[in-house]
Amino acid sequence: MTTPLTPYGSGAVPRSSGAGIAQPGTAWRQALWIIAAVTFFRILVAAIVPLFPDEAYYWEWSRRLAFGYFDHPPLIAWCIAAGTALFGDAPLAVRLVPILLGAVAGVAVSATARALAGDNAARFAAVLMGVMPLSATGFVLATPDAPLLAAVAVTLWAVVRALEEGGSAARRLRYWSIAGVAVGLAMASKFTGVFIAFGVLIAVLLHRRLQAQLRSAGPWLAVAIASLVMLPVLWWNVQHDWIAFRFQLGHGLGTTARGSWWQREIAFVGGQLAVVTPILLGAFLLAVRKSFDPVGEQRRFVLATIAVFCLGFFVYSATRKNVEANWPAIAWLPALVLVAASRPAMRTRWEHAAAWSAGVITLVLLSQFLTPWMPLRAARDPVARAHGWDTFAWSAEYTAAPLR
Repeated sequence: MTTPLTPYGSGAVPRSSGAGIAQPGTAWRQALWIIAAVTFFRILVAAIVPLFPDEAYYWEWSRRLAFGYFDHPPLIAWCIAAGTALFGDAPLAVRLVPILLGAVAGVAVSATARALAGDNAARFAAVLMGVMPLSATGFVLATPDAPLLAAVAVTLWAVVRALEEGGSAARRLRYWSIAGVAVGLAMASKFTGVFIAFGVLIAVLLHRRLQAQLRSAGPWLAVAIASLVMLPVLWWNVQHDWIAFRFQLGHGLGTTARGSWWQREIAFVGGQLAVVTPILLGAFLLAVRKSFDPVGEQRRFVLATIAVFCLGFFVYSATRKNVEANWPAIAWLPALVLVAASRPAMRTRWEHAAAWSAGVITLVLLSQFLTPWMPLRAARDPVARAHGWDTFAWSAEYTAAPLR
């Protein structure tokens, strides 16, 4: 005899649900194993694929360490310097710390989902982080996105834990302090890391129950700590006429792009479909819409507000400039947590389809990473631009040899 299902939305599990519930603790261990396996796979890919031109650019920074550079904050340079100091200048050494930061991001995102909805949510978050092209490929490369996303993931976890009900004041202060350090490191990776702090502030102002946070010490302590973490970067910019800030403001909000605004918006949407994948993007937007409720659960509302604010900024930016596909990445981490925490017990067919389709697309992209096989011009294919430099260097040395 089967038990009839009540309408979906009243707490029932839809008939299309997939796998069952793991025992408490088992799903969390599985999440950690998934993160470890994905990290190992990224290491293998990073050891094979030549450095991209942008990575070589940041590697050059790492040879001249400073607290700021012309177009970015310095954290990626320090990450690369740590890897190359231990293992030389091989591609894997350049990428090693960013890859390990990918593991940190995976654990933090999974732990955030776990705090909201338990171990099964953590496991699904680990799967999504492993298969989504944005994170699966982004944490292979030594770019500022790696420390940015890792720091953002830790910030989300710390804020969610700080907002848990029933904890002591000392415990909340501890988590707000971690959030301050993390958001400071996010800003020291990319200036857009400050959007996470703005998202939290907007959520606190909009949600009546969260407004009490403004009367507590925790958020203000987080702001003070984040400011201290960013102080060296700010001081470097003071000494260099705010060059990095001025460049990024022009880069993100300038008006020199060609074409109409709607063409740029279409390109923006296409970029997000590529790096997030279509079904998963739909799941993200739906989860954010459901949680963006100023009278709903506080922690989910904070995550949804961060996603809406970050995404909204880049939608606006696309009306003025071409927005690169990776820029809105900080909006998708809180959305991913909300998807993972939406149905921790059972998953619908669409959620399984989202994970599987993202995994297939990621494998296709990684195969292009390893050996460019799609007939795309290098001008339109960043992956193709990573290959051929060894041959070029050998040819240049061979040509120059008789002149020595």
